[in-house]
Amino acid sequence: MEKIRMIDVAKKAGVSKSTVSQYLNKRYEFMSKDTRQRISEVIQELGFKPNSVARSLKLKKTNTIGIIVPNINYSFSTAVSRGVEDYCQKKGYSVIICNSDDNPEKEHAYIQMLQMKQVDGIIISSTGENNALLKEEIIRQLPLVLLDRIFEDIKIDMVCSDHRTGAFEAILHLIKMGHKRILVVIPDEHLNSSRVSRIKGYYDALVEYNIVADEDLIVYVSENNIDAKMDDLFKMDDPPTAIFCINDLATLQVLTYLKRKKIKIPEDVAVIGVDDFPAANLLESPLTVVGQHTYDMGIKAAELLIRRIEDKNVDKCVQHVFPCELIVRESCGFKKNDSL
Repeated sequence: MEKIRMIDVAKKAGVSKSTVSQYLNKRYEFMSKDTRQRISEVIQELGFKPNSVARSLKLKKTNTIGIIVPNINYSFSTAVSRGVEDYCQKKGYSVIICNSDDNPEKEHAYIQMLQMKQVDGIIISSTGENNALLKEEIIRQLPLVLLDRIFEDIKIDMVCSDHRTGAFEAILHLIKMGHKRILVVIPDEHLNSSRVSRIKGYYDALVEYNIVADEDLIVYVSENNIDAKMDDLFKMDDPPTAIFCINDLATLQVLTYLKRKKIKIPEDVAVIGVDDFPAANLLESPLTVVGQHTYDMGIKAAELLIRRIEDKNVDKCVQHVFPCELIVRESCGFKKNDSL
């Protein structure tokens, strides 16, 4: 069977080849609704399939973007990716989702892979270890948007949450509930910019109420060492009475530990997590969390990226900061001390 060409569609629809090309590229400004409908019907009737590779080479545009997330298992990564994909789908872009596992080498490889695939732009929640490579891509004029993690030495569009204020409000809530020995749990040894901001928010709240910080109450845990580290903390003469989990991985590890050790929430210890998730409200003691507008962050990141892809004259960099929201449930118990 002879291959159907664009000129065949044009003849059948009674329009020029350039009009069909405009239709395929979603440039409808000077095209009537009837013309669009006629071209659509002819394409379906003839079974025309445009050569996307040839079009990409000609236009130097693939209508594809990449997003690199730290861990697709995080509720943050899942919700953000959905926001990106939903917005891009409406704008006619495909999305390649890459999971870096917060591994700088894996992240480096993904950046290079996406560049080789000639994506039109990249959204990245970076480890911070590949900033030199990101700067090279900026010089090459590959549109980029930094997501969640902010680096002052990179001048490009950024979308993040107000992590410091979110953590401050969470710790303030615990203090007002009567807690002074507040443990911060961080998964692994890696400190990215969002985690650093949350730790600063923790200290801000302690200073607000003149509570002396205890460095022993900031701990890094993994699946292999959480039992030993948490056991030691609860054996202290003055053990922690509340736990702030710095992300949803820390929350999962802490909840698993507490259940395994039969430590009750909030009777024995209060718990606050970061990032809401569907099961948070279904736990035996529904979990208080610092909620982020993750889906909206994904939409905003995609919007900024496509704006820069489609308008090469965009110069001013945008830093869009979403507020966090403290969602109070039962995992912190009831107020213990009205004198604070």
